[in-house]
Amino acid sequence: MPLPLEASGLGHFDNTLPSKDILQLWRSADAVCFDVDSTVCLDEGIDELAEFCGAGKAVAEWTARAMGGSVPFEEALAARLSLFKPSLLQVQEFLETRPPKISPGINELVKNLKAKNTNVYLISGGFRQMINPVASILGIPPENIFANQLLFGSSGEFVGFDVNEPTSRSGGKATAVQEIRKVHGYKALVMIGDGATDLEARKPGGADLFICYAGVQLREAVAVGADWLVFNFADLINSLE
Repeated sequence: MPLPLEASGLGHFDNTLPSKDILQLWRSADAVCFDVDSTVCLDEGIDELAEFCGAGKAVAEWTARAMGGSVPFEEALAARLSLFKPSLLQVQEFLETRPPKISPGINELVKNLKAKNTNVYLISGGFRQMINPVASILGIPPENIFANQLLFGSSGEFVGFDVNEPTSRSGGKATAVQEIRKVHGYKALVMIGDGATDLEARKPGGADLFICYAGVQLREAVAVGADWLVFNFADLINSLE
């Protein structure tokens, strides 16, 4: 379970101050991939949608298990959706009444990265329908979004999710990052996120650097495994100079 920040005893993390090598990688990155839920946004999109549809508590419990890495992601995704089966109309109403809650500093960070000609991607186990408005706010093009797709029947009823999307499975973010790197030939790629699926993206052929953003949720196993642990985006903005 994530810890409240004030009770987490930050003294035992030795990765909050980046080495020169890590700073150099961060400054020279030609691509930066961001997780969305609890990183770019202040909440978990599927939890918010579930609450809107009346199944908030049960779904949030599953999300905590999935993000901690104790359950295969695809199993947790299917289980959560089966608890509330959102219709197309419910998703549309949710998007109209609940605009994205963007994390402080993310807009400035993305602008600064783009000013350095760094390509920015959103890689999420959440849903395109809910991530498109976030990407629009940040000026990230649709082709730079890797996320899941809710599927609806002819009457707008929920029928499932697209299992062909790499992010619908455990290890899917790593697959997406490897695909991005292979297609574009990036020399230095950074992944920023808060969950076990984000940490998985740091592997040969994938991300060179994993930055754990714990400004919303601190997940201990993920924080310990990170190259660099940050609690606010200002640290990353200032380190770009």
